Amino acid sequence: MSRPLPTVFDQALASAVRAPSPHNTQPWRFAVEGDVIEVWLDRERVLTVADPHAREARLACGAAAFNLQICLRANGLAAVVRILPDPAEPDLVAVLRLDGNQKATAVERKLAEAVFRRHTNRRPLLDKEVPPSVRSALKSAALQEGGQIDYLDASGRYTPVASLVRQAEALQAEDLAFRAETAYWTQRAADSPDGVPKIAAGPPPHGHGIVSLRGSHENPDLPSREYEQEPLLGAVLTRDRGPHAEVRAGMVMQRILLTATAEGLATSFLSQPFETPRTRESLDRIFAGLGQPHTLLRIGYGYPTRLTARRPVDEVLRHRTGPDVTAG
Repeated sequence: MSRPLPTVFDQALASAVRAPSPHNTQPWRFAVEGDVIEVWLDRERVLTVADPHAREARLACGAAAFNLQICLRANGLAAVVRILPDPAEPDLVAVLRLDGNQKATAVERKLAEAVFRRHTNRRPLLDKEVPPSVRSALKSAALQEGGQIDYLDASGRYTPVASLVRQAEALQAEDLAFRAETAYWTQRAADSPDGVPKIAAGPPPHGHGIVSLRGSHENPDLPSREYEQEPLLGAVLTRDRGPHAEVRAGMVMQRILLTATAEGLATSFLSQPFETPRTRESLDRIFAGLGQPHTLLRIGYGYPTRLTARRPVDEVLRHRTGPDVTAG
């Protein structure tokens, strides 16, 4: 017996779960009712040590909301997004409502296609500069979502931020609770539906670069390799701060990441300085006057790596049949 073809909502939800999240924790849930999709923060999947205030988790939910929206738009449907629409439900991070038909643009189709190719590349990057035209494309992507990307090499912030990355990595290496939490989510089996599998980790670095990738994301089974000495680093910022800004920043981040993927770039995250209070406060001071930093991207050209798996949509989806049924 043939299976029914997937609906546009099915396609959009399949795109949503391809969003990035810290250690691939996938801290989201979705509820569908009529022409509405709700995006909920899943508190049970928030990193309690690295992300106690759920900042990174809200970024991930914002990225999922962007994937939903871009997939719907690529299929010719206008979708309006409201962020944190209900003060009484702080974990309802976004609501997408269909708003008629529209003609999909070439950019929307390109970004929607990139959803299923985008992945975090934890391996060494090539010694190849990102050209000005591509840098400009990423800047434009950020601006379209109401944020910005600050290239550290052009702003004079490279050295102090790189120092904070190394400092945070050292602090985390000494924190037993942090190490235990990280160990739980990393070095997973290849078929794990969440977490970071060992095959997606990078080789141990041969020597020390100006920035350090996560030690927990190294694959000790691989021979050590030289990493690029000064990768292009970009900070994702918003003008405002707080939970609403964090969800918005996730949408900004995801448009940047999908634009980078469409341009043939590899990307990964340097999240360490956002996860220790001392270095996070220092980051805020470095970017004072420019905006609130939310994440730090490592950008360049690299060889393709394997995508990490995701939980099936059915595990994170609830269909609501009426106003008396909650998404909780």
